[in-house]
Amino acid sequence: MRTTQQISVTLPKEMAEAVKAKVSAGEYASESEVIRDGLRALMARDRAVEGWLHGTVGPAYDALKADPARARSTDQVRARLAAEHAKRE
Repeated sequence: MRTTQQISVTLPKEMAEAVKAKVSAGEYASESEVIRDGLRALMARDRAVEGWLHGTVGPAYDALKADPARARSTDQVRARLAAEHAKRE
């Protein structure tokens, strides 16, 4: 049984040229390898975002929901950032 499947992809000229340039430069053996590497990077980014959402954003939201007094207004956040920025200057 095959572990690969052939598909047809249409790219804007700039992207197609970038793919061909990677192969011409010897960075990849084929155009398919360039596309596969790009998809692997996209999948890794998606996993990282999901991990951040589940590991950081979700718990922060739950903590804020459990204790709404922890919330800060936009003005409070801006003032704190301005103070931090002033300290660094």
